[in-house]
Amino acid sequence: MQTFSRLCAIAFGVMMTALCVVIAIETVLRKLFNHSLAGVDELSGYAIAIGAPLCFAVAAVEQSHIRINLLHMRMPRGLKAATNLMSALALASLAIFLAVFTVGTVRETQLFGSVAQTPWMTPLIWPQAAWLFTTGVFTIASLLLALRACRLALQGRTDALLRDFGPDSVEDELEAELSDLEARA
Repeated sequence: MQTFSRLCAIAFGVMMTALCVVIAIETVLRKLFNHSLAGVDELSGYAIAIGAPLCFAVAAVEQSHIRINLLHMRMPRGLKAATNLMSALALASLAIFLAVFTVGTVRETQLFGSVAQTPWMTPLIWPQAAWLFTTGVFTIASLLLALRACRLALQGRTDALLRDFGPDSVEDELEAELSDLEARA
């Protein structure tokens, strides 16, 4: 899963870097030559729509989404494991909801042959197909994680459920920061 996460992060990074280059070119063209590429804002919207599910997948796999650890660290082990399981199931449920919504939107776009209300008049099926693909990536990642959490819970492997699906402890975060500091020095 780490390779999967890294590939999603690289894809997002390349897409955002390319978008930054296009925005920089647009800015220079406007300031120096009073000319616009017309549609960079459209590309930005597509990049966010396509990139967001990739970021969601990375956050899910890396367990780097924001959590309120104050209550979690005070819970008994069994309740911690149960909340970790519920968290994985809730994230998978959200991913399924987003996937169903995205499929509906893409079907409607295809049915009506919708185009963007921009100078490029882009057939919306193209960016929405990419959006559907990345939403599928997030959904598959979330489902695999939820299935793994369920398997660990059914097997009674509480330690693995706590380790793999729980937030980092203060000690873990401190250790990670210190090793990062050491690597930079």
